Amino acid sequence: MAFTLGLTSLGGFSLYLLSGAVILAAIWLYRTWGKQSHVPGPFLASISNLPRLVWGGSGQAHVVHIDLHQKYGNLVRLGPNCISVGDPLEVPKIYGTSTSFGKSDFYKTLQPMIGGRRIPGLFHTQDNDVHRALKKPIAGIYSMTNLVEFEPRVDSTIRFLLQRLDDTQKADPSGSVDLGTWLQWFAFDVMGEITFSKRLGFLDEARDIEGIMGSIWDGLVKVSYLGQMPWLELIWLKNPYVNRLRKATNSPIVSFGQQRARERANVKDDSSKGYNSKDFLSRFLDIRANNPAAIPEWYITVWTQSNMFAGSDTTAIMLRTIIYYLVKNPTTLAKLGAELASARAAGRLSAIATWKETREMPYLDACVKEAGRLHPVIGLALERVVPKGGAEICGKRFAEGTIVGMNPWVVHRNKEMFGEDADCWNPDRWLLCDKERRVAMERSLLTFGSGHRICLGKNISYLEIYKLIPTLFSTYEISLTNPDQDWVLSNHWLVTQKGLDVKLKRRDLVADLAV
Repeated sequence: MAFTLGLTSLGGFSLYLLSGAVILAAIWLYRTWGKQSHVPGPFLASISNLPRLVWGGSGQAHVVHIDLHQKYGNLVRLGPNCISVGDPLEVPKIYGTSTSFGKSDFYKTLQPMIGGRRIPGLFHTQDNDVHRALKKPIAGIYSMTNLVEFEPRVDSTIRFLLQRLDDTQKADPSGSVDLGTWLQWFAFDVMGEITFSKRLGFLDEARDIEGIMGSIWDGLVKVSYLGQMPWLELIWLKNPYVNRLRKATNSPIVSFGQQRARERANVKDDSSKGYNSKDFLSRFLDIRANNPAAIPEWYITVWTQSNMFAGSDTTAIMLRTIIYYLVKNPTTLAKLGAELASARAAGRLSAIATWKETREMPYLDACVKEAGRLHPVIGLALERVVPKGGAEICGKRFAEGTIVGMNPWVVHRNKEMFGEDADCWNPDRWLLCDKERRVAMERSLLTFGSGHRICLGKNISYLEIYKLIPTLFSTYEISLTNPDQDWVLSNHWLVTQKGLDVKLKRRDLVADLAV
């Protein structure tokens, strides 16, 4: 009898525990769901960040976000405390120069480990004071007025790219050229030229030097899903205790930059070693030499690493986008060809286009803007945290600490801002509109971010893009090897492309441009 009662009592106690656990779980789920219940979205996303992690790891998050906004509107709940905003009119509020919205913990996952510790950078630091300290000494170098001094270095790399493309075509005249990969190598080598006075060797050897490209891509793949649940990264990849047991290593791109800095620090006369005393590294070292107390040595690593990381992949993606949409759309290609032919005939277009010459080409400018709109480089939400006191976004109130963000792929397809054909390639939208509409569209672009945290190196990308695109299309007739085949997109933080296989034919006559 006593034994039976004991079992009954034990069973009853277990039932009470189970019931209590179920009740607590239900309360927790209800409170989690209720925190942002005024915003629509998938139910599972309202109680867990797992859907965000899956979307981020799928390589198709940009497509998922577009579909969700089409279904739910300008506000979509991507996680229990994460809201995606799709209205371009909210860009100034979230990202403006005077905003107090800080960067979320997503950006921690982008911070590299150097010597076993996290190093903040210009793009991914969450601390605005650190950002100002890193940016202020060097901001002037990145003005377009200063950057045009780098044109000879860019020109030399463009010449070498054309030579390598010619060599590749001669080796197999009937074959196709993987132009997308060559553009990636070009973008890295340009950054090597203007940062270190030395090409990295991608174009020379036609391969990924020291695994730099591969290491960047592997990091972006991890960031795409770990950034949706940043605490996961601390368990292993950047766990301070685990990292003490590991051999201290740096990424290939960080190691390359540190090695170049050590070499330059021991050279008194830059010109005697073939260095350009006005390249980025020389300027960085001069800035530190003039104020070593305020500028620690690791700033040099951060500045050079930012150039190489942010200035290469992004530029290559933009170049591929412009070329792909032009060759896919013969009408717009013909318009650009006519503009180039007219400029060449009038003596306003050099064999390698200059920055000054391209400023007089409105259709080229429209193509660049349209590429950045239709295929922005970043394919995840640019996350920010609602500041103290809360904020109203799209007519709804959000409490302090709420994560909000705008995915450029969503914002740039807003039909109220960009027209009913916002899903389509149409450079004319930037020309066949009044000034007020054009300015509004320009302010809505998140191609390089916005506000005081806008990409510092955007002018480097523009310098390369505006010079290389007219030079390539003036030099070659470019056609897709398989015109019916679309490229494949993969969104791992940056939306990169595979499948820009083309045939190149050297032009003989200026008149060919207008054909």
